[in-house]
Amino acid sequence: MASSQTSIALSAKIKDRTARAGIIGLGYVGLPLAMAIARSGFPVSGFDIDPKKIVALDARKSYIDAVTDDALSAEIAAGRFGATTEFAGLKQCDIIVICVPTPLTKHRDPDLSYVEATSRAIAEHLRPGQLVVLESTTYPGTTDDVVKVILEKTGLKSGTDFFIGFSPEREDPGNQHYNTATIPKVVAGDGPDALELMTDFYGAAVKTVVPVSSNATAEAVKLTENIFRSVNIALVNELKTVYAAMGIDVWEVIDAAKTKPFGYMPFYPGPGLGGHCIPIDPFYLTWKSREYELPTRFIELAGEINSAMPRYVVGKLAEALDIRAGKALSRSKVLVLGLAYKKNVADIRESPSLRLIEIIEERGGKADYSDPFVSEIPPTREYQALKGRKSVEISAATLANYDAVLIATDHDAVDYAALSKHAPLIVDTRNVFTRLGLTGDHIIKA
Repeated sequence: MASSQTSIALSAKIKDRTARAGIIGLGYVGLPLAMAIARSGFPVSGFDIDPKKIVALDARKSYIDAVTDDALSAEIAAGRFGATTEFAGLKQCDIIVICVPTPLTKHRDPDLSYVEATSRAIAEHLRPGQLVVLESTTYPGTTDDVVKVILEKTGLKSGTDFFIGFSPEREDPGNQHYNTATIPKVVAGDGPDALELMTDFYGAAVKTVVPVSSNATAEAVKLTENIFRSVNIALVNELKTVYAAMGIDVWEVIDAAKTKPFGYMPFYPGPGLGGHCIPIDPFYLTWKSREYELPTRFIELAGEINSAMPRYVVGKLAEALDIRAGKALSRSKVLVLGLAYKKNVADIRESPSLRLIEIIEERGGKADYSDPFVSEIPPTREYQALKGRKSVEISAATLANYDAVLIATDHDAVDYAALSKHAPLIVDTRNVFTRLGLTGDHIIKA
């Protein structure tokens, strides 16, 4: 099929780096992507509805760990990046990338309100010759059945007047080995011209591009990656509870099993799932599968197991307080160590630590938290009552005020030797004390 004149013109602008990219949503996905695209030579306009982000970016201050102040400042100084809340600037963009949240409702149904609102905003400024890309994780069919439909209400047609594609984000906050430019990028498009444009555009900014046959396939790729992790984490979480009842240390089992050079991949248990992907993405497929009257038993069972972990951990905490300290959880004061969902980052999205605090207090206990990366609990959708609480600084004096310390996130910046010395009781969900060779009767695994 011969390429259209519209796609040929846009392809030429991509190849000579004169195409302007617009990134909508300057969070954990959008801002690192904007920097990678700008570093590759494209002029980039960032768009976000949060004016605080724009103020910070104008001051050359990054609020994302993956983007340093120096990297941000360099792209601004070079004239390759600027940010605004004014979406009228989309009309000047040749490529528009949507990086907005796709959460779940309280009933675990997809909430596409951000994607839909963003698509309508793009439609107001859509013109011939633009490439529109969705990066937000979603169920197969969203790009073609939701975004494309909204855009085509303008009278412009995908594949003729404008082009549309999907490329799943693969950000991993705190990963020191991979970044946006070095993680292989799956790309797809609505038709061959769109796919070629997607390949050219992302190929200019990232090391490896992986084209697939359709937008729905690319959407399914991201879901498959995170379902794989969710199911395997659920498996080891279930094994943890079973082996604990047998007096077997699941961490020792995993360490021995992973010496097998084939047929095994280690996953590790924890206090629950956190982050913007694994606790949410699998349920997009569960929701979509209902349309086909097909069950997703593994996904739903994994969700049940992982969601039950915070309550299991608090149960182990209550048991340890009763046996080791002779004190009920309802009369105890607990310090939760780590509010972020993973080590060495400030990201608290879907963090199980929030649920742990909530359950402890539901059971009558008092819970504080300490996290070197999170000084104060920001507003969240699910845990409004926790907003504004501040991190406790760990010291011998402060630890004396608590009956137990619950290790929820194993940040490297914590002095675990001092913690072991001064905390009367420690419940460790991350195996950090065993890894560091710190032992004692007051350290309990959960």
